[in-house]
Amino acid sequence: MDAPLSVDLNLPEDRPGPRLRRKSKRVWVGGTPIGDGAPVAVQSMCTTLTHDVDATIRQIDALQEAGCEIARVAVPDKRAGEALKEIVRRSILPVVADIHFDYKLALMALDAKVHKLRLNPGNIHNKDGVREVTRRAKEQGTPIRIGVNHGSIGDRQPGDLRDEAQRMVDLALSEIKILEDLDFDDIVVSVKAFDVPVMIAAYRRLAKAVPYPLHLGVTEAGTALAGSIRSAAGMSVLLYEGLGDTIRVSLSEDPVVEVKAAFDLLKSLGLRSCGRADIDLIPLAKVAEERLRAMPTPMKVAVMGCEVNGPGEAKDADVGIAGGVGKGAIFRKGKVVGVYPEDKLMDALLAEIDKILVENGKEPYSQKAPKLSHEGMLTPGRSVPAGTRT
Repeated sequence: MDAPLSVDLNLPEDRPGPRLRRKSKRVWVGGTPIGDGAPVAVQSMCTTLTHDVDATIRQIDALQEAGCEIARVAVPDKRAGEALKEIVRRSILPVVADIHFDYKLALMALDAKVHKLRLNPGNIHNKDGVREVTRRAKEQGTPIRIGVNHGSIGDRQPGDLRDEAQRMVDLALSEIKILEDLDFDDIVVSVKAFDVPVMIAAYRRLAKAVPYPLHLGVTEAGTALAGSIRSAAGMSVLLYEGLGDTIRVSLSEDPVVEVKAAFDLLKSLGLRSCGRADIDLIPLAKVAEERLRAMPTPMKVAVMGCEVNGPGEAKDADVGIAGGVGKGAIFRKGKVVGVYPEDKLMDALLAEIDKILVENGKEPYSQKAPKLSHEGMLTPGRSVPAGTRT
């Protein structure tokens, strides 16, 4: 007897699970993609004094171990600007320089090859400086995040009938126009507010007005408990609606707590899985991409950062790697077929791919695979090989 036909008569917006993600431009922050369907990236901000390079790098390493994918550092003065080159050289994560008012600090950040700038061009009064920063950022492929915070939009003028959300959106649009008029569109945008309804309304309106990826956040959300609740109240609504491409949970806590809260939020919505990354996942994925780019036969290959949950979460992949501490598992259709030291993982993956090809009457691929052009590099723009950062 045939199984009964099952028909879901619910509208898409009434079905379980987040709605389709908003389409946006793809922006690359080092090796981390933001927007255009990429996984929602988790970022945090260092609380160290940026000129204290060793302390800042220790905190970035701790953030990476917690699952963070992008680290932002404050650049309030020349001392911080001078430290950026060494921070970028030693950082395992892409580095974002947070700039306010001074275009010369932005130029120092670009000299250091940071992976993104966070600045509002309208706040920089030297317009020639804005043009120079924008030109250099475009030449280097460095994106810029425009960040509008409700607390800094200024007092309402007499006769201004706009609500607070619209005032934020209009300011963001004016900042975006400055960059667009300079032929720059490698942009990420945020419109953060402490008041959750204002924040939600601002992001919804902005999402309809621009094609750029959105950085979600609630400003100065609070301590671990209160801040996590406030952040979840605002960001979960937008993420469920398909809005938001990268997030920061802003807490008055150790930034590692921010990362854990962010992953818990994303996991609760089914948007991300494990926040643990026991292996240098980004460089491993870049190596896999380069070695497999000439594959003549389509095959779904997964590179996962957690050996515990990775195989099961990528069980629809034909083959994959799940990283552990100094080692990793090779799996096929969710089943582990071997565990190898980290430096042997790529060869083991290629060998397993050869087995699959031969089983299906195809020629092996490993001997034809391209050699690495950037062996040991973390991501484009980061020059220190994994395992040798000091």
